[in-house]
Amino acid sequence: MVEPAEPAALYRLLAWMSPAYPVGAFSYSHGLEWAVETGDITSLATLVDWLRVVMREGSGIADATFCAHAHRAVAAQDGKALAEVAELALAFQPSKERRLETTAQGNAFMAATEAAWPAPALLLVRASWPEAVAYPVAVGAATAAHGIDEATAVHAFLHAVAANLISAAVRLVPLGQTDGQRALAALEPVVTETAAAARRLALDDIGGHALRSDIASMRHETQYTRLFRS
Repeated sequence: MVEPAEPAALYRLLAWMSPAYPVGAFSYSHGLEWAVETGDITSLATLVDWLRVVMREGSGIADATFCAHAHRAVAAQDGKALAEVAELALAFQPSKERRLETTAQGNAFMAATEAAWPAPALLLVRASWPEAVAYPVAVGAATAAHGIDEATAVHAFLHAVAANLISAAVRLVPLGQTDGQRALAALEPVVTETAAAARRLALDDIGGHALRSDIASMRHETQYTRLFRS
């Protein structure tokens, strides 16, 4: 038997992870713009290879872990734990542009959600962390505040991240829309595995070695021509 809250939770999650949600995700490439210019990404195959590393070894699994821990903190109404996650999520950014990418989207997500989808539990974010909010922390907090289960929230978050990066690559490489969907399909098992792995990680265990992606975000800061903010 389906509980009455489940359709509402699904509706909200679909709204929040939609490209139409006003977080400005379309304006960030996560360093992909530099990778395309240097020839690291030139095709569907090289895009999928790049994103597999980002998801499994880089910001994908790190951000998913932050999302999971923020969800748990809000679900437990633990302001101290939430502040710890929020602080670490900002400290983990490897470049100025990546910090801008996560905080601009996180702050926009919080503002839109507080305005359109308020929930008492969401007030814990502002009470425990007055600074900029990283995007995965905002998503984890909001989904917990609205009773969306952790596993579904983390999986949906990673899907949205992958879809946005693919959208940027479709414009940059360029790739066709069908190849964009092929890339998303190829990443399905990667997103599933990464979401499960992230939920098992403690904050002290977060790490990464997607070094080329981190370098790309740094080099993009001085790239001569740019379409994206990161």
